[in-house]
Amino acid sequence: MPLALELMAGQAGRPVEAMLRAQVDDPNCSWSLGSYGAVAVFGRAPDEPVWCPDDGRIGLATDRGALALSQSPDLRPVAYETGFAGGWSQAVALCLPVAASAMGRRTVLTELGPDTAAVRPQDRAGILFDLGLGLEAVDACVRVTDSNLIAGLRGACGRPLLEPGNPAVPAVMASSPHRVFIACLGRIEVYSAVPAAGGNAGSGPHSHILPKLLRLRRTHAATAPIPRGWVPFATLHPAHPGKDAAGRPMPFDAARHAAFGRLLDAWGDPILVGLRRVIMRGEALNPALVDGRFARLAIRAARAQRAAMGR
Repeated sequence: MPLALELMAGQAGRPVEAMLRAQVDDPNCSWSLGSYGAVAVFGRAPDEPVWCPDDGRIGLATDRGALALSQSPDLRPVAYETGFAGGWSQAVALCLPVAASAMGRRTVLTELGPDTAAVRPQDRAGILFDLGLGLEAVDACVRVTDSNLIAGLRGACGRPLLEPGNPAVPAVMASSPHRVFIACLGRIEVYSAVPAAGGNAGSGPHSHILPKLLRLRRTHAATAPIPRGWVPFATLHPAHPGKDAAGRPMPFDAARHAAFGRLLDAWGDPILVGLRRVIMRGEALNPALVDGRFARLAIRAARAQRAAMGR
């Protein structure tokens, strides 16, 4: 077994569910579910009213969207940091083995019927339409209650969504039905309106589909150190030490930094975590360990953190 998979398998006994529930409880944490080029995002404000799913799933709902996750022995978190010019990002990818991750992989608009697994009971009569984006581990859907839109989408079923002249695209843009992105172990639902062309969806629940990225047929960005044989279906974005929920710079928060360090210790690649520790202590790196893109990105992230801490 490759080293990366051995490292992942060694985490199976850790309390994944407890970690997920703790992050759900933190309003400064956001979540994304999807694939490269098609993603739904869930976030909330600290004072926003929330409701928990009525069936025991991990998650919550607001008036703007919902998140629901299920636990499985197959679920493996992968925590990592990525350095870039001017800062760093941090994330925990939620991964499944390739064989356990497959969804519908439909390539044409397809009616799926009532959304009986909707997070809120009042949404379960809505009709799901798979947009047919051909994603490996996620079905990108809309949930429709308007009879005119249902009829229009039914008339476009069997056609690729993004083919020239497909009337489904302007109809969905104009009506803003719920966007529902579904994976084997979870879903994100977006209730807020689709922004106008060039508009900003903000930091709350939203979705985006980027055809240029979809054409690359990737399950995740090349900067994410996902072990071979695993597919990320969702990502949690814990509270960042140097940015607020809207991405605005803020004074460095040592408690947030330490909290993500604990996630790295539990769920990160030990080699990359070791590089981070060396940098944070201000010690010289072993050149033999500085090998490959992921090592360079981890080092860059640690150096950006030291700079933010004034070291």
